[in-house]
Amino acid sequence: MQEFKNWKPPILPKEIEQADVPGSKVVITEYHIDRANKIFPVLLEEIEKVKNENGNGKVVVSVSGCSGAGKSGIAAVLSYYLNDIGIGSYILGGDNYPRRIPEYNDAERLHLFREGGLKELVESGEYTKDRFDIIHKLQEEGEDADSENIKKYSWYKSYINGGYKALKGYLGTENELAFKEVEDVINRFKAGADKIWLKRMGRSSTQIWYDEVNFKNVGVLLIEWTHGNSDYFKGVDIPILIHSTPQETLKYRLLRNRDCGIDSPFTTMVLDIEQETLINQAHKAKIIIIPNGDRLSYEEYCKYIGM
Repeated sequence: MQEFKNWKPPILPKEIEQADVPGSKVVITEYHIDRANKIFPVLLEEIEKVKNENGNGKVVVSVSGCSGAGKSGIAAVLSYYLNDIGIGSYILGGDNYPRRIPEYNDAERLHLFREGGLKELVESGEYTKDRFDIIHKLQEEGEDADSENIKKYSWYKSYINGGYKALKGYLGTENELAFKEVEDVINRFKAGADKIWLKRMGRSSTQIWYDEVNFKNVGVLLIEWTHGNSDYFKGVDIPILIHSTPQETLKYRLLRNRDCGIDSPFTTMVLDIEQETLINQAHKAKIIIIPNGDRLSYEEYCKYIGM
């Protein structure tokens, strides 16, 4: 790959291939292009190392980060660059692999939080009918996950803590996501399969199907997924982490406006748990990019986030 040492970014066409998640499309901006330009030369070096170790020319890269961190656009640009220099690339969207469609998964998350909160109140001896009435009203208003309620009701801390614990036990785990199916795809790809059946999941219960994808000329499987650096599956050679704060993530989610309750206290809690999980897995990342576009080593990253 020595011939790519002097690589210069090409001009992108108006439309480029994006991840294979039905109905998911992002507008490629200068933000995505700038980050991809900084990542790509380093990525080429990492790909060369993996190829030398593996010998079969098949490399798996993941682009992970909080929801709304820019993963989709950055992954799309990286994939375009790889294809442009003759390294076949395919973007697999991890959002095809939850166990439930978005509506049902969101409902399950909220159910687990609320059930966990109420259980904690019962177990701590703090549950009463009057207190449930207060919680129920907050639930109907979509404000029951707001920790500010603790200032008004001291017992509310148990509800928040119990809900948080239950939610954390679900988010990004095998209970929520079909990691084994993703790992099976990786294994088939690395074994040199010419064609692989890949799952598609849209936003309704009738939008789940499989497509047979030709991998004959694909050298890099690029997984674009919040959980692309998870401990629950194996096979990723080059994990890339796009770091963003929950506040920045929320801003991009509001712009994207894909889901209801984007700026709710519950969504904020989900993003906080996501962030904590990503930070705990960051030691495995080969490339870490922070919001200003700088690339950091893991040690520098720890200092940056105050660990």
